[in-house]
Amino acid sequence: MALFDLLYSFGVRMKEGTEFLAYGREILLGWVRQYAGSPDRSFSVLDVGCGKGADLLNIKTAGFHQADLFGIETYPPNQQICDAAGIKIFGVNIEEQPLPLPDHGLDIIIANQILEHCKELFFVFSEFSRVLKPGGLLLVGVPNLAAYHDRIALLLGRQPTCIKVLGPHIRGFTASGLRQFADCEGYFRMTDRRGCGFYPFPVFLSRLLSRLFPTFSTSIHLCFERTDKPGTFDSVLKSRHFETPFKS
Repeated sequence: MALFDLLYSFGVRMKEGTEFLAYGREILLGWVRQYAGSPDRSFSVLDVGCGKGADLLNIKTAGFHQADLFGIETYPPNQQICDAAGIKIFGVNIEEQPLPLPDHGLDIIIANQILEHCKELFFVFSEFSRVLKPGGLLLVGVPNLAAYHDRIALLLGRQPTCIKVLGPHIRGFTASGLRQFADCEGYFRMTDRRGCGFYPFPVFLSRLLSRLFPTFSTSIHLCFERTDKPGTFDSVLKSRHFETPFKS
């Protein structure tokens, strides 16, 4: 068995039980708390690719009962779970259809472990810029292409685990790369960056290492603020030429 295969098998065994850290749910809730301030404040949150509504329900459980909770989800069983929990669900394809929400009406958008699945990133961010209020937050969590374990994979000439060719992820992000993309036309401004998870170490050590070395973490979470710049993010496609056609 090749060295990489031995290391990979060992890492998989070691990381068992730590996968939940990569979702950064405590980090997201902390940013929501900072934005909302008082639990009595009324504000709106959209979770794009919300699954069973975990991040939205964390907000509700934390006592923000005045928050209007919306989710984008296309898998019917998850839609039913969210409906039963009081989350308003929209079953739209975010790469093809506009978000069914008015301009500048949302306070917070959560996009946690979803952007790595999207080719039409310019259209997705254009819709984010359209529906967020100036001063509203875009909370993004993605697998980290520069994670400690994936740096080792690349060093050994192997495909990074966060963007397998035979897999669902079609984009890879580093913290600096994602910031450069979101900030490029001035519609968003990064205000905070955190790391979460640190394969293949146990939970207590993963928490420590991800705080000390966030850019080596399994996942990266970035908080962006919507600026007051008019227009939408798809203006990027008008000012730059790409050799791949993108939806605008």
